[in-house]
Amino acid sequence: MNSGVMGRREFMQGAVGVVGAAGTIGTGVVSTAGLAGSALADASSTATAMAPAKLKGRIQQSLCSWNFAPLTPEELAREAVVLGLKALELVGPEHFPMLSRHGLTSAIFGRHGFSKGFAHREEHAECTAACLKAIDEASAFGSPNIITFSGFARGIRREDGVRNMIEGLKTLAGHAEKRGVTVCLEMLNSRVDVPMKGHPDYFCDDIDMSVDIVKAVSSERVKVLFDIYHVQIMHGDVSRRIRQHAPWIGHVHTAGNPGRCDLDAADQELNYPAIMKVLLEVGYRGFVGQEFIPRAATKTGNLEAIRAAVKLCDV
Repeated sequence: MNSGVMGRREFMQGAVGVVGAAGTIGTGVVSTAGLAGSALADASSTATAMAPAKLKGRIQQSLCSWNFAPLTPEELAREAVVLGLKALELVGPEHFPMLSRHGLTSAIFGRHGFSKGFAHREEHAECTAACLKAIDEASAFGSPNIITFSGFARGIRREDGVRNMIEGLKTLAGHAEKRGVTVCLEMLNSRVDVPMKGHPDYFCDDIDMSVDIVKAVSSERVKVLFDIYHVQIMHGDVSRRIRQHAPWIGHVHTAGNPGRCDLDAADQELNYPAIMKVLLEVGYRGFVGQEFIPRAATKTGNLEAIRAAVKLCDV
């Protein structure tokens, strides 16, 4: 599967579709889906009884949605409440009533995928309309951020793409300022050719260039999404870049490298407690979204991985 055509929303919808199909097996008798649901309920009850101690909360963490499939947004919301978190991520207005029931917000969401963006003028109208709509929805709900992308380079010269990016993001700045919502441009790695772990030919694959773009827009409501995993792949030197770009960081994502897997030290190279301390040092007070893909792709395994990651980042 080409990573250029598969967005987070498509990934999540596919996973939910598989779960939904499993749930229809067997009617009138005890089904395997029913047994699995019962087992999950038991596991969830046990997990709730074993809830971790209250977090320090100096790092404001949230849970992304697409990467923890087969957990549903509703199940993630319940887990967020157990952990004492305040938000999910990349869940749009269709889930806002559910988030409200759990006392949560959506830390960041968007209305267009990463295959299109502001690097190409011919995509400006579509992306501008999508982002303006998202800004209004975020403002009405109390969500602090929306996400936007550059799209793919597709042969465009770097200087032309940068100019187009600046022009496109400027069309959002005034409205974002009025609505009190921050537009976050996400930098993605272009080196890893694995779906949802890398995005070959993505234009904004350089965090320094991405920051230069938002600086040129010159708005307090246009910043970068600093994805630690993607920055590590393209640059390394994560802590220094956080210090260097701190005023322009509007949102942060996590994942282990290599593999975009769990944050533990067993098989990945990033020292997350140390990185979280740097975020505190520079005065970052935004959300840190857990966007890793657990090695154990089961509901109970994902819950365990989430709790381990949240504890690790709670410095």
